[in-house]
Amino acid sequence: MLHLMTKLLANVQLLFSMKFFFTISLLLVSLFCFSQKVYSVKYANQADIKVFVVKYENQADLKVYKVKYQNEAGKNDGNWFFVEHQNQADKKIFFVEYENQADLKVYFVSYKNQAGWRNKNKSHLMY
Repeated sequence: MLHLMTKLLANVQLLFSMKFFFTISLLLVSLFCFSQKVYSVKYANQADIKVFVVKYENQADLKVYKVKYQNEAGKNDGNWFFVEHQNQADKKIFFVEYENQADLKVYFVSYKNQAGWRNKNKSHLMY
């Protein structure tokens, strides 16, 4: 009887640890998979990052593609999904008028495969 109880307890502990591991893994995946949800705020003091849109691709730190659906947002790879509400965003951005006011310079591209970092030294801004 004692052997059966010990075995049952071991199985319960294993099941609990597997559920715990699965829950933690799911949380981590959800954090990293959708790190490019952005919201454009109205005032600079509300923003995490100030962004300037450049005229030419070679002036940009990051080439951005605006995806249509949230599940297409990338892992800090320039594929941005603009959310409707501030609390849905991972990063709040403010578009500045002058380049020297910006933390990050972006260029909007026409195709998803063109998106990406040109200046990887600034990639930490979007984590």
